[in-house]
Amino acid sequence: MRLALLSGADPTHALDAVFVNAPLRDYARRPRTNDYTLPVLGMAYIATYAQQAGFNVGVLDAEAHGLGIAETADLVNAARPRWAAMNLLAPTYEMSARIAARLDPEIALMAGGHHAKAMPDRILADPRMANLRALVLGEGELRVAALLEDEQRRRELPGVLWRDRLLGTRAAGIPAGRPDPQLLGPDIDSLPYVNRAFLPQDPYRAAPTATDRRLALSRGTDLLETAGRTGHVEANIVGSRGCPYNCTFCGAAVSANPDLSIRVRSPENIIGELDQLHDEHGVTAFRFVDDLFLGAGRVIDEQMAAFTRHRIGERYVWDATGRINVLDRLGDRELDRLVHNGLREVALGIESGSDRVLKAMDKRIDAEMTERVARRLVEHGIGVKGYFILGFPGESHDDLEATVRHIRRLWAVADSNPGDVRASVFEFRPYPGTPIWTTLTDAGHRPDDLLAYGDVDLTGDGAEESMRQRDEFNFSVGIQFGDVPLAEIRASLAALTREQHQRNLTTRGAAA
Repeated sequence: MRLALLSGADPTHALDAVFVNAPLRDYARRPRTNDYTLPVLGMAYIATYAQQAGFNVGVLDAEAHGLGIAETADLVNAARPRWAAMNLLAPTYEMSARIAARLDPEIALMAGGHHAKAMPDRILADPRMANLRALVLGEGELRVAALLEDEQRRRELPGVLWRDRLLGTRAAGIPAGRPDPQLLGPDIDSLPYVNRAFLPQDPYRAAPTATDRRLALSRGTDLLETAGRTGHVEANIVGSRGCPYNCTFCGAAVSANPDLSIRVRSPENIIGELDQLHDEHGVTAFRFVDDLFLGAGRVIDEQMAAFTRHRIGERYVWDATGRINVLDRLGDRELDRLVHNGLREVALGIESGSDRVLKAMDKRIDAEMTERVARRLVEHGIGVKGYFILGFPGESHDDLEATVRHIRRLWAVADSNPGDVRASVFEFRPYPGTPIWTTLTDAGHRPDDLLAYGDVDLTGDGAEESMRQRDEFNFSVGIQFGDVPLAEIRASLAALTREQHQRNLTTRGAAA
């Protein structure tokens, strides 16, 4: 039994909780092919808070370790914690439920995550979740620690649900008086920095990227010259919580989270974590994975002023998510300041090359704006990682072709500039709780059909090695939502991904 896979726990004492990140598929049936998956930072935040509150907890990241359903459940049972805790996401819910059904009934179960918030009654009624003693809706740090202290506290905690075993009815915590707002949305500056012992793959040594090599050539600093040869030690980090936008396909859409306040960590708090990760782990590159680190002009100005004071760009490089319409309003001086402060790459939700589809997505951008922003970024030496969705509801053949042309235009822009453009392309899949989910169910789609996520093997379309680092993201509900048949969508997806892979190889070879 591989109990060493429990990250962050003290093996010499009884466990209060094991936090389980379910795999996207049962890897006992088809082993994973990629080497790295994004760390479960939200779960690690909760585990870190619980640990500092005095509880012995560990994280079992079954996705990162490529575990199967049975092995995951067996590991939890062998660890014998008081509680098992799961983050429920729509694509992994079936895996989570199958794991839960195999757990020892003496182990109490709690769960949270986007899917818990979107479909609580469905989860409470699932017989495989019979031992679910607390369904925590929203941010869980304070309430999970309270449940670990005493299960009976669930009766006084807002946003905590369970199924009454005798009556079979839904029960909910009822605070005495007005609930403390910190329980639902804690002050993120007051939370402890994530204990990286809970994350088996973060920090990590990343191979040098095309952007690293281009930056090494164009900027010439010692840090970048070294990274261009050997790569950085990298870590993922969260700079904010919440999103003010309402993209119809996104679980973070503001209409799906009316109870969530948007909070940004103070610059000094963020810089403190950057320096701690450097001092303890040698990290020199960071990826901000929150919804929109570069998503508001005022916040960008405040963060960059602090980054300049602390000379961040002389010591580190960093990547971040960005909002296209916000970046479009930045002047050259502001872009230069981002470069000076170490910005390496911006991840942009470009999504489509069709203005008609972008309007249906409520993106508040158009293809011309996207190209303009990408061009200005790469001219300044900032890389762009563009996310694209194929097969969005109502998408026509012309819309799909517009997206393919748009991606190739952006590649052409990068070819004559110091910054690179990477395209990451996905098949559309619906998520409960999002605006498009309501549109689809109102149109007659059955929730059971929309939840039937399955992994997709694209090797038949020639993707092969080019898909290696994104194997975890290839899944679908198998429904044609637009005019283009799924076979054509997947052929386009595989062709674009294969072409991006070849560009990566060519760029690395040219820069070496």
